[in-house]
Amino acid sequence: MKKILVTGGAGTVGYQVVRFLLSEGKYEITVLELRNRRAYSKLKKFKKRINIVYGDVNDDALIDALIKENEIVIHLAGILPPLANVNGELCKVVDLGGTTNIVNSIKNYNPSCHLLYASSTSIYGEQKDQLNIKVTSKPNFDEFDNYSKYKLECEKYIKDNIKNYTIFRLSYVLGDPGKDNIIYNVKLNQEEEMLSSVDAGYAFVSSIDHLDKLNKKTFDVSGGPKFRTTFADFINHIFKTYGLSSEYLEMFFVAEKNYYGGYYSDSDKLNDILNYRSKNLDVYYDSLNKYKYNIFRFIPRLLSIPFRKKSKKK
Repeated sequence: MKKILVTGGAGTVGYQVVRFLLSEGKYEITVLELRNRRAYSKLKKFKKRINIVYGDVNDDALIDALIKENEIVIHLAGILPPLANVNGELCKVVDLGGTTNIVNSIKNYNPSCHLLYASSTSIYGEQKDQLNIKVTSKPNFDEFDNYSKYKLECEKYIKDNIKNYTIFRLSYVLGDPGKDNIIYNVKLNQEEEMLSSVDAGYAFVSSIDHLDKLNKKTFDVSGGPKFRTTFADFINHIFKTYGLSSEYLEMFFVAEKNYYGGYYSDSDKLNDILNYRSKNLDVYYDSLNKYKYNIFRFIPRLLSIPFRKKSKKK
């Protein structure tokens, strides 16, 4: 039975990773998370079936002990936008510092351990051909994008220091608007190729059976043609079901639109190996109907009408 460590296991993708690992029934799973109410609430249903460790990825002694005991690390923990870009120093400490700590432990104590690292397609920034982005595309994010900056530095540190790794650059991940934060601020007319959190989680778990084929490689992970849309159309669907929230108000009026996204023309390569795509945008939108028929979301849906009109004009 392979031993697997998941950092950030209570996050949007991490939760799905844990769920799929458990469904396989053939892994000993340890989750590392910060101790807080949200993490405890999401992981409590799994507590009898996994090992839950509450701690920090920057705790050297803790990470060393965990790395020594596990064959595979799925590293998802980190600071997300917008906090990552507002507080660059915190992002550096947690994202770069935590990843460096894990890599150093693998290098020093368990060189055969395989690291599956969650990077982001945000590193591409603005491209000349936004609808034909590839892993080989040159990063072009702006100077204030700390999140992308440290993701790219993490990738480089991984490649330079350990022999067993796979890097997944995740596109815009769709979670539950009632539970998960909006992490990217996007221009309404931007074309996007998104990715469901379910498919993202399955991609990580499915990769465990293909590590030899994936070793020392970087992949774009996205939903493919069935997940392509404009951000305006996506927002309209959210407003129709979930309604307006303070996060969406901030996105419209305050936040800088610094995420470009696009289409990832080489992402089929990973799907050919893992067959991780099982959803499409209509399935995702249908999953949000629980909010459409929730009486407590009536007023937020009503308040969203002017913003739906505004986004339709874009």
